[in-house]
Amino acid sequence: MRRRDFLAILGAAAVTSSIRANAQQQAVVGFLRPTKAEESGHLVAAVREGLRESGYDKVLIEARWGDGREDQLPKFARELVALPVAAILAGSLPAARAAKAATPSIPTVFVTGSDPQTEGLVSSLSRPGGNLTGVSFYDIPVTGKRLALLHELVPKAEVIAILQDPTQRTRPRPVK
Repeated sequence: MRRRDFLAILGAAAVTSSIRANAQQQAVVGFLRPTKAEESGHLVAAVREGLRESGYDKVLIEARWGDGREDQLPKFARELVALPVAAILAGSLPAARAAKAATPSIPTVFVTGSDPQTEGLVSSLSRPGGNLTGVSFYDIPVTGKRLALLHELVPKAEVIAILQDPTQRTRPRPVK
């Protein structure tokens, strides 16, 4: 399974509580991404599969694609809110910003490569608050916690190596 497919399934699992609240009627999930449908349509299929595996066979996914134009995302986010949708899956930082601006209440699951706290998506990593939650590939703030967990899982390990981009400004702190 590819990482993107896994993340799409993770996003699908994250929105199931919102869908449960609308179980009496067909739930609609919004999917917002700045790319073209041809480039990332497989992600919608992965979300559908994740929902189906979670027992949600009758979920309608309304996708909005920016076709490479991030300036269209706020309009598309407002369209999804107006439908209304039970949840929004935002497939990029600009999509998450557009969804956050469009609604303070509809649960939104995002995927980003930057720090969601610094970007203003969440109030903190440990307690995001608001209606947004998600997955970030920005590892630096949580690297120490990951190493501590790894040390608990493998206490006899004497050496743990990290592969990291040397151009990153922040370095992980060693675990003692």
